[in-house]
Amino acid sequence: MTTNRRDFLSAAVTAAGAALTPELHHTHDHEHQAVPSDLALRVKALESLLVEKGLVDRAALDTLIDAYEHKIGPRNGAHVIARAWADSAYKQRLLTNADAAIAELGYGGMQGEHMVVVENTPEVHNMIVCTLCSCYPWPVLGLPPVWYKSAPYRSRSVIDPRGVLSEFGLDLPADVEVRVWDSTAELRYLVLPERPAGTAQLSEEQLAALVTRDSMVGVAKVAPPQAGVSA
Repeated sequence: MTTNRRDFLSAAVTAAGAALTPELHHTHDHEHQAVPSDLALRVKALESLLVEKGLVDRAALDTLIDAYEHKIGPRNGAHVIARAWADSAYKQRLLTNADAAIAELGYGGMQGEHMVVVENTPEVHNMIVCTLCSCYPWPVLGLPPVWYKSAPYRSRSVIDPRGVLSEFGLDLPADVEVRVWDSTAELRYLVLPERPAGTAQLSEEQLAALVTRDSMVGVAKVAPPQAGVSA
């Protein structure tokens, strides 16, 4: 495994002259590039040196980056989605001017400029990819997962989106149109998932708890609340 969270931290090498990165633990079975890039090798060498000198705790870094990848970032996006579900006026602003609407909730900044939000409906399902590299809306989704940056996902999402969705466990009816949106450094997308049934009485906080990172990328749907959750 060579295309991983080091890709994110490698930006710090250029910007600040140093980068720190943990080992990667991935959960998807997609194939990935076999040979690391020259920059990835240099980042790895720097990491190894810092760990050897006792300047970096690899486990602590792993915990920190995992928090940004799975908790802090996606939680921001979930807040945006829940607000859109609960407030039709906000939803309209989000779909019309995503940057301004997202900023209303206090999110924005580098890697989150020029956002576009696309809405899933019973007739249309949207999914996001970056075919050139791994452009991703960090302020609302955190760090991009490994599979998002993998060559197979980046190419096959365009060629065979239904096949890719099926590998994620999402099999859509034949009459549902699948639209694939290609993020770039200048324009990044976020999916507004369909609101699941049985959530009419949920609070905004409860709605946000249902939203997953994958549903905001478009490779999954938001599941209904589990038994025991008041609806």
